Amino acid sequence: MSRVRVLVGTRKGAFILESDGKRQKWEIRGPYFAGWEIYHMKGSPADPDRIYASQSSGWFGQIIQRSDDGGKSWHQPGTPAGETKTAEGMPKGESNKFVYDTGTAPLTTHQFYDGTQHPWEFKRVWHVEPGLTDPDTVYAGVEDAALFCSTDGGKSWRELSGLRGHGTGPKWQPGAGGMCLHTILLDPSHSGRMYVAISAAGAFRTDDGGQSWKPINRGLHSNYIPDPNAEVGHCVHRIAMHGSRPNTLYMQKHWDVMRSDDAGDSWQEVSGNLPTDFGFVIDVNSNEPETIYVVPIKSDSEHYPPEGKLRVYRSRTGGNEWEPLTNGLPQSHCYVNVLRDAMAVDALDKCGVYFGTTGGQVYASADGGDTWSAIVRDLPAVLSVETQTLS
Repeated sequence: MSRVRVLVGTRKGAFILESDGKRQKWEIRGPYFAGWEIYHMKGSPADPDRIYASQSSGWFGQIIQRSDDGGKSWHQPGTPAGETKTAEGMPKGESNKFVYDTGTAPLTTHQFYDGTQHPWEFKRVWHVEPGLTDPDTVYAGVEDAALFCSTDGGKSWRELSGLRGHGTGPKWQPGAGGMCLHTILLDPSHSGRMYVAISAAGAFRTDDGGQSWKPINRGLHSNYIPDPNAEVGHCVHRIAMHGSRPNTLYMQKHWDVMRSDDAGDSWQEVSGNLPTDFGFVIDVNSNEPETIYVVPIKSDSEHYPPEGKLRVYRSRTGGNEWEPLTNGLPQSHCYVNVLRDAMAVDALDKCGVYFGTTGGQVYASADGGDTWSAIVRDLPAVLSVETQTLS
């Protein structure tokens, strides 16, 4: 019987939750890297034992961790065994070798709307995205926004500098959480095609493996920027796609749920009857490419569910027509948030849906969202949720 592994990154460490295909009883392991922020963890599609994690600390910087045994043990790629900690017992930062390419992308500052110049600097890795066919290939989206790639399992990283160097970089602005590259999507049908999303710049696509990029924001409208229909400057919170229909993309932005059927060349709003179209997460049912999920949040200043009711909304028509999913979720006095990387689906015949909250709960549905239960309730604030479906 297949098994499901849920990878949970939190403000104070990483947790791994495992169950069989029934998804009723869960084994909980962790915390790994206790006390450290784990912005994101994700497993390799090419090797179920390979997992990458972004480990970050304001005191000790950014480290990439790797597991080759399904999360049982971890190491920093490129750091010799026995030399992974300082004399004070804290992890070393040898894997923090993210160097911006100032040769081909000599962009060293970005300009805010008020005209002030701010230096481009490396702060943290927001998202790790393993390659589809090679477990040693992994991409990283960082703050300040840039895209890096490793082809040696995380030992060394090179910037795909065509993204910052293509011309609009000086116009990118930081969102409330920083100027972060937080979403990376790899097209399984087009080896050179990749999508990224940046807060607050928008969505971008490459068709040649990262050498050249184009903004794909036509149709986005944002009243909070000087030109609401600008080529860049939109605060995109998350984009998602189904592997069988990679030209169809779904987006949750800073207000509006959007859809594209032409690989991002144009977008149309599909917020429909949602109680609010502000939110952070969006995902697609693994078996039904027209079934999508969002978690509406009251507003950009009140980051909690409308009316204090935690509701996942599902559309079976690719948007516009939405239904609230509430069975098993708190429907009074609930004021948690669900962050942009904190929802995922599994690949079982009856699609499982999972999300984590800033209150430390991880909720699971083994029936596509019809019913929910909490796998665990008292973790630190959840930053990311990803899944692996294991044979």
